[in-house]
Amino acid sequence: MARSKNNSTTKKLSYISVPSQIINSLSSSSLQSLLVSPKKSSRSKSSSCLSWLSNYRTPKFWVFFLFLFGIFGMLKLGFNLDRLVPYSPYPCSTTQLHDLVSNRYLKSHMGFASNGENSHQVEVLSESQPLISSGVLQSEVGVEPNSGKVGEEADGSQFWKQPDGLRYRPCLDLTTEYKKASEGIVKDRTKYLIVVVSGGMNQQRNQIVDAVVIARILGAALVVPIFQVNVIWGDESDFSDIFDLKHFKEVLADDVRIVSALPSTHIMTRPVEEKRTPLHASPNWIRSHYHKRIKREGVLLLRGLDSRLSKDLPSDLQKLRCKVAFHALRFAPPILGIGNKLAERMRNKGPYLALHLRMEKDVWVRTGCLPGLSPEYDEIVYNERIRRPELLTGRSNMTYHERKLAGLCPLNAVEVTRLLKALGAPKSARIYWAGGQPFGGKEALLPLIEEFPHFYNKEDLALPGELEPFANRASVMAAIDYIVSENSDVFMPSHGGNMGHVMQGHRAYAGHKKYITPDKRHMLPYFLNSSLPEAEFNRIIKELHRDSLGQPDLRSSRVGKDVTKYPVPECMCNDTNTHSYM
Repeated sequence: MARSKNNSTTKKLSYISVPSQIINSLSSSSLQSLLVSPKKSSRSKSSSCLSWLSNYRTPKFWVFFLFLFGIFGMLKLGFNLDRLVPYSPYPCSTTQLHDLVSNRYLKSHMGFASNGENSHQVEVLSESQPLISSGVLQSEVGVEPNSGKVGEEADGSQFWKQPDGLRYRPCLDLTTEYKKASEGIVKDRTKYLIVVVSGGMNQQRNQIVDAVVIARILGAALVVPIFQVNVIWGDESDFSDIFDLKHFKEVLADDVRIVSALPSTHIMTRPVEEKRTPLHASPNWIRSHYHKRIKREGVLLLRGLDSRLSKDLPSDLQKLRCKVAFHALRFAPPILGIGNKLAERMRNKGPYLALHLRMEKDVWVRTGCLPGLSPEYDEIVYNERIRRPELLTGRSNMTYHERKLAGLCPLNAVEVTRLLKALGAPKSARIYWAGGQPFGGKEALLPLIEEFPHFYNKEDLALPGELEPFANRASVMAAIDYIVSENSDVFMPSHGGNMGHVMQGHRAYAGHKKYITPDKRHMLPYFLNSSLPEAEFNRIIKELHRDSLGQPDLRSSRVGKDVTKYPVPECMCNDTNTHSYM
């Protein structure tokens, strides 16, 4: 309502709410004709109308009639616009929000926090629930919350389908001999093992598993592993910064005694240091070389344990490896809290895919491969490899193309995109990507972003300030990536490595959650065949990966493979009547 300054009477003004989409579709002249009407006398209006009616058969009349009909139809549609505009597909964003969100959804599920000119749209969580290793029910996968529809799209529902786990579940039954030996081992106060672990978080994790098993073989107490400062990232985190130390001790209390430091009786003891543990050392080798020395000196110090312990161990020790990897090594509460929050934000609109992308500069240099972004980027990697040949991890006699065709190179963004599309990932798929910043920055990720716009990492999902306590701590950031990835419905690495291997075993142990293993060696020739029709390409790629989706894979058929990657049959069974579970 508005009161006229020139008249004593009050005039009622009516307003029409017009959606912005309609306004943008009108030309400026059409909009002006709607908003400003020239004043005419009633007589002129009458004569004008009669003139039009008398010429109703002319083309101008019908053009004008159809134009008015379209305008009124669009205005009518505007009153029901909420049914056509969905809530934002983004859980939160570091860019300015431009998606419309219905008020009902906004009030019940979303919260906003401002960060300068940018806004974050995130789910408000009252409490972080522990999600890791909880498994996913197959009946829940692919169902949008509150939607009542199975799958995100008609052509994408199969992508979220979980593999048949053949009812395998964790089972860690130990022999009577193992249990009897445990009584003496946990009471022993004469032998102590100190281990220094190195590398990234997932590499450290593997070495901790080996350290516990070696301590058990020697019948010694294990001093909490010492983390060597990472020379690449300068991360000075220690064990309790990454893992829950109290939980670690409690879970292993019946297997190995864990102590935070050497007791006063051994504090002045000069430890026997061993740096030459061979690859794939067996329990017998460990006993014959270390037992007398640790018994005599009281303290043994081991370094460089990465992949030193044999992967083919007695059944009880294999179960101990699984117990350490999947039960004892729980992340510290602050890390678990933020990791589960980010996982919940990814899940709040349905299933999501986690990608572990290995596209950092050092990865391209070490693998002897090229990123393929441009000749300039390829030259930078090539020159770095010439300058520091020691970084090349192996097979230095192979050319880049030979490595590529042998499946030894990480997939780049173009290849990951084509693989996901061929495997049926819908364009609406929500993707979390883990890993370091790719060489080439955002440009390196453009193919993925353009095909899958719902593409996030931890920085996109976090509220302002949430990640600040973990800044410049690469191991903590890797742990957060691990938690969000483990909770995803589908996981795929672009290259092998410690995280991919540990994640494969963890997802199998959690119920054989879908894990895509890219068959790079067999699929790349089809990627290079530009004459192959897309439908045929997709069919071939699906066929190649039919048995590479996380189905149970028995370690007994893979001698020398780690049980923490292939937990069946030593750590998992499908006979629920005779086995106990943890």
